Amino acid sequence: MAYAAQADGVAADRLHELSRRDLQHIPGDEGWPLIGVTLRLLADPKGAVERMAARFGPVYRTRSFGMRVVTLLGPEANELVLFDRNKTFSSAEGWNPLLDRLFPRGLMLLDFDEHRLHRKALSAAFKIAPMKAYLSHLNDGVASAVAAWRAKGAEMLFYPAIKQLTLELAATSFFGRNLGADMEPLKRAFIDMVGAIVAVVRAPLPGTSMARGVRGRAFMVDYLSREIEARRASDGEDLFTELCKASMEDGRLLSPPEIVDHMSFLMMAAHDTLTSSLSAFVWFMSSNPHWQTRLREECRGLGLAPGEPLPYESLDDLTLTEMAFKESLRLIPPVPSLPRRAVRDTEFKGFKIPAGTRVAINPLYTHHLPEVWPEPEVFDPTRFSEENTRGRHKFAFVPYGGGAHMCLGLHFAYMQAKCFAYHFLTSTACSVDEGYRPDWKMWPIPQPRDGLRIRLEPLS
Repeated sequence: MAYAAQADGVAADRLHELSRRDLQHIPGDEGWPLIGVTLRLLADPKGAVERMAARFGPVYRTRSFGMRVVTLLGPEANELVLFDRNKTFSSAEGWNPLLDRLFPRGLMLLDFDEHRLHRKALSAAFKIAPMKAYLSHLNDGVASAVAAWRAKGAEMLFYPAIKQLTLELAATSFFGRNLGADMEPLKRAFIDMVGAIVAVVRAPLPGTSMARGVRGRAFMVDYLSREIEARRASDGEDLFTELCKASMEDGRLLSPPEIVDHMSFLMMAAHDTLTSSLSAFVWFMSSNPHWQTRLREECRGLGLAPGEPLPYESLDDLTLTEMAFKESLRLIPPVPSLPRRAVRDTEFKGFKIPAGTRVAINPLYTHHLPEVWPEPEVFDPTRFSEENTRGRHKFAFVPYGGGAHMCLGLHFAYMQAKCFAYHFLTSTACSVDEGYRPDWKMWPIPQPRDGLRIRLEPLS
């Protein structure tokens, strides 16, 4: 994909992969031939980065997943890359190797002025009126799912259950109606697309996950394209209809390909990251019963009748619930590492970063810095009280990115988390066996390898 990078006239299609010689002034360890340090990162993403930082400092060079990458660590690095006041770092060029074949031209794969224009157009879908409509669907879906979990018995694997629920919530909230026979093939196509993101074989060869992902993409494009005109003529308040009616600054409606690309990407972003975040939240609730009790008291303190939907107007009253959700995101961020690519020369901590350098920042590392977060492994939602937040570096907490590329659906994610917490905690107590700790697979999006085994107890 070519675009005009707004610095020194460098175009992305003119950037070349840098050699070891180009970056030899930056300390680092490129690991084994061909595989680099890939296996180390896959085995222990958090530990591998911490060991590199201890050995080389906050700027170091590695080779992983076939690419030479310079990692920049800490809140100041996050600010440099995410705030990006000089439009130096391309998000599109950072994410394209993983996403371009399956989710091309999604909002995260646009840069600079083009990104700003599309973000402004899409923001209409996250204003108060449509958000209230989305919450109505969330209330119904979450309440039904939690009731079904309680009815099945005392034990459950939470991760596959919440993964199924978030996919169904994305489908109903985003499409706004029962999709009938279309629901299952849509879900299958979407699952195949997401599964292919980290496929080892990157070509769509027969029988590979990439081939299934490409077929899923073709199905999604065909289905969404056929629906656009009908949605433009409807009075629906779902996300898809909002995108079909969204317009750019010059008044033109988003084109069908633009709608398809944005809709596919938003579904992916809303589904996988929220599945991870809610799994982390429930793990910390289950293993910290005193905090679970405090959040339950806050939810019941809203004064709503049992089973009553959570009103949009009550979201801001769940302050402790939001703090606990943020603490879950701190400890287990949904995207542990964020890639970018420099489109012009820059510098960080005395090291020159040449144009073309693939750069990564690491929220997982920053979120566990003891100088920023005392006793960083302890679950403590009060870290996000107004008093404790005051004076903390603004880029010390970046679970959903920051700057121009701050997640557009951030408030939707918090709304969905609060809706889930309200229905789950007011009707159910959750716990885990003493000494149990799930083994988290941290990359590319955290998930408990064993599915997160919890116990449920219905509450009167």
